[in-house]
Amino acid sequence: MTAGPIDNGTVTIVYSDEFLLHDTGWGHPERPDRLRAIVAALQTAPFADRLRWHSPQLVPASDAPIDPLTQALRRAHEPDYINHVRLLANRGGGQLEVDTPISARSYEVARLAVQAWLDGMDEAIATGQPVFVAARPPGHHALRHRGMGFCLFANAAITALTALEAGQAQRVAIVDWDVHHGNGTEAIVRDHSQIAYCSIHQSPAYPGTGRPGVADQDHQLLNLPVPPGADGSTYQALVEAQLLPFLRNFDPDLLIISAGYDANRDDPLAQIHLQPEDYGWLTRSLLGISRRTVLGLEGGYDLNSLARSVYETILACLSS
Repeated sequence: MTAGPIDNGTVTIVYSDEFLLHDTGWGHPERPDRLRAIVAALQTAPFADRLRWHSPQLVPASDAPIDPLTQALRRAHEPDYINHVRLLANRGGGQLEVDTPISARSYEVARLAVQAWLDGMDEAIATGQPVFVAARPPGHHALRHRGMGFCLFANAAITALTALEAGQAQRVAIVDWDVHHGNGTEAIVRDHSQIAYCSIHQSPAYPGTGRPGVADQDHQLLNLPVPPGADGSTYQALVEAQLLPFLRNFDPDLLIISAGYDANRDDPLAQIHLQPEDYGWLTRSLLGISRRTVLGLEGGYDLNSLARSVYETILACLSS
């Protein structure tokens, strides 16, 4: 792992052991060991004393849309879908999709994951410094009415909409560097004039969305598909030529990063050849747009490269 200069600041890590209780079953790539690997890497890092650990607290669920977390969920999801996830979990679990299992605790854990992203947003806005949310299940494939691609609730979209609703931000940019296009996030936010969505992802690949080009007159959407075999130099060229100018033009006062780490060379679910150090470069580049940044975990399924990549991400937050 890369060594580098570390300043006297800290980075907040939002995490709870409760996230381990979303049971996807034997052999599923989106498994609790992902978080165990990340936590172990950070707790043994030379900068471990620079990390502030925050544990989110679950707001009790309600059948009525009265508590703030339920209200936040309903900004992105239809009530019938939220209730479907709850009832399926209450029955002991089942399949939302063939690749998206839930267990008896998954509804509560998915709510806690949303709360973790919201806590991260509050912290980033209050301090003006980046926050990393180590939560699961992920969210960027979740649609308004349907979970898919290992995702239950649209964490990034909910966070952006809540920040705007609460008046905590006026312009929010979401950057999705997961190797798969965040079809759910894009579908939920694409018509919102105060949200820009940018994705760099492998194509062709699951879920088959994210074709290139700006998709609306306000230039709020930027998809940057890359072919299998692309590496860090491919990403660097696209980021410098297209992504960073797009973000500077939009001028967000809050940046949300869907931080998937499945574009690593060793990841089993894609064919992009990034190295863990490339995520440090990506992080430093985006923090040049805004340090009021929430980085929330999405994909990443090779445990070693996942842990090393999060390490490089946090090191960049501390040293840039």
